[in-house]
Amino acid sequence: MQMVQETFEDLGVALADVTFVVVDLETTGGSPAGSQITEFGAVKVRGGAVLGEFQTLVRPSTPIPPFITVLTGITNAMVAQAPGIRTVMPQFLEFAAGSVLVAHNAGFDVSFLRAAAAETGQPWPGFAVIDTVRLARQLVHRDEAPNHKLSSLAQLFGATTTPDHRALHDARATVDVLHGLIERVGNLGVHTLEELQSYSSRVSTAQRRKRFLADAMPSAPGVYVFRDRAGEPLYVGTATDLRRRTRTYFTASETRRRMTEMVGIAESITPIVCATPLEASVRELRLIAAHKPRYNRRSRSPEKAVWVKLTDEPFPRLSIVRVVKDDGAAYAGPFTARRTAEAAVTALHEVVPLRQCTPRLSLRGTRGSACVLLEMQRCGGPCVGAQTVEDYSHVAEQAAEVLSGSCRTVVAALRARLDTLAGQERFEEAATLRDRMLALVRAAARAQRLRPLRETPELVAARRRDGGGWELVVVRHGRLAGTTLSPPGADPLPYVAALQETAEVVQPPGAGPEAVVLTEETELVLRWLESPGVRLVHLTGTWTCPVDGAGAARAVLEPQASHWSEVDVRDPSPATPLERPVGALPLGAA
Repeated sequence: MQMVQETFEDLGVALADVTFVVVDLETTGGSPAGSQITEFGAVKVRGGAVLGEFQTLVRPSTPIPPFITVLTGITNAMVAQAPGIRTVMPQFLEFAAGSVLVAHNAGFDVSFLRAAAAETGQPWPGFAVIDTVRLARQLVHRDEAPNHKLSSLAQLFGATTTPDHRALHDARATVDVLHGLIERVGNLGVHTLEELQSYSSRVSTAQRRKRFLADAMPSAPGVYVFRDRAGEPLYVGTATDLRRRTRTYFTASETRRRMTEMVGIAESITPIVCATPLEASVRELRLIAAHKPRYNRRSRSPEKAVWVKLTDEPFPRLSIVRVVKDDGAAYAGPFTARRTAEAAVTALHEVVPLRQCTPRLSLRGTRGSACVLLEMQRCGGPCVGAQTVEDYSHVAEQAAEVLSGSCRTVVAALRARLDTLAGQERFEEAATLRDRMLALVRAAARAQRLRPLRETPELVAARRRDGGGWELVVVRHGRLAGTTLSPPGADPLPYVAALQETAEVVQPPGAGPEAVVLTEETELVLRWLESPGVRLVHLTGTWTCPVDGAGAARAVLEPQASHWSEVDVRDPSPATPLERPVGALPLGAA
């Protein structure tokens, strides 16, 4: 396999082995938009030794302004016979090829160089760039130098050349400043180019010295776990390149205060190499749910989610619960916040006259006084025997249909209610109802998407990899049971068969909090299955979602949520059904 060096960071190149080209330009003005280069000066150095120099005047197409001549001493007569930028720019790019550019106030010089490359039709090589001004601002204090100008820094570091606004002289002075700055950061534990590029005084020396923890990480996709001295997980994350990602925690690219605190406590990093990105994401979720690391914020407490339940009793009602049971009841959710669940319940109560009292009613109801909902015709009064079980069952079926099947009728009724409120100019009430309706539709759509996958005993899918071969996945009852890769050019079907034999055995989701805990995993798997390029290889059973379910209504409502008066849900466009035929789709060798 041919290895490709993508960046210096992949190898951690020692500063002593880096070739720097320190460059300075003189120009006719302060912006490449209306000014041109009049002089190049560059010094190539490595390991403290000068390897070569590049210097030339450049003939601009416009006269040099008098104040620039006063500043630099470069006159129009001096550049009259000099080569043009079309001659000089290719020569400079050849001189600087493969190096790291260094400049004092690098943004200025690099902007002119990029403009010159574009003007002359030369591709810009994408040099790594070091700015000595940025480094000096973090390493040189005011009591050492009055400012961070090149002349002040050259004096501080004892430069052998005095800068005088001539390109080569200024470049030579910048070389001495660069070496002085590198010596300072070396005493702080910075020894590679990547560390120098990302150096910040905000990163403590202790934090930077812990970077060795990342050096043992493999350059492979997977999950990483920061652990404290006792081996307890502090933080869990995923990465496409474990080594590259974990190294960023010890540089200025990590700006989160809590992560800096976490790195200070960490004593080790555990890598878990994964075959596919989906496996890494699922492993991350499972580890966070199992260990609840203190520095992870997402997915730490999935068991705290709530569901809306239509109870299984003679006169069902809506209830907000934390546990999904195998009791024949209809569920919608999960909701991450109880107030969102309450909004969804209120929306359903707006148009479906379910009882809202909490006692469990017998088949004959409970004789007593009715609540105000009966007078408002928002309930049929089963609690006082005013509604039979048969009559109430039709009401309960409407609610169950919203949670598990079509929500067209209920959403249309809510829309009619919105139109009524709008016609009465009761816009605040309409906005509240709109939010409740969206909460209901989102929860129902989520449940309707997840339930079919959880009920599917086995599903095998594949996605072609960019470099050839296939990414293979086995899903059982909504849980990732196994994943592997087939090599480029190989027949993937034997790998599919082997994966099916070795994949995890997953029992159908039953009662208890497990259904809530696994919701995020099922959603991750479902997003992968719905991603472009995924092919269904094998399916045991059926995998369908209602065409006119909550997903169709959500697709219509959400894009115009802020313009609810314009939304038409009376005849929403049906969502594409997810039903797939049982059997295998052909997978060619790739």
